[in-house]
Amino acid sequence: VQLQASGGGLVQAGGSLKLSCSAPTFGTLAMGWYRQAPGKQRERIARIGVRGDRNYEDPVKGRFTISRDNAKNTVYLEMTNLKLEDTAVYYCKPLLYGDGAFGQGTLVTVSS
Repeated sequence: VQLQASGGGLVQAGGSLKLSCSAPTFGTLAMGWYRQAPGKQRERIARIGVRGDRNYEDPVKGRFTISRDNAKNTVYLEMTNLKLEDTAVYYCKPLLYGDGAFGQGTLVTVSS
């Protein structure tokens, strides 16, 4: 099953966006948000356990918040104080799924 993230767009530096991602059974799985910047490898930036325990990578720590609504099988990524280097395609995926679970992602473009 390929997963589809949504909510991306064009935003000025310092602005905010909220991404979402949903699919059946998400509520029972630990989830991750990933991104791939132009010319770079895809990287995981945040993860959340089934009970809400969270972990962030340094580039987004303090600016991004991952959350989930298990009843809606939806995972969110709230991004604030966006920087030019946050420009990337953003994806979500259950941590235990392989790379085949990545969908098309949603593009976030941060402008100066």
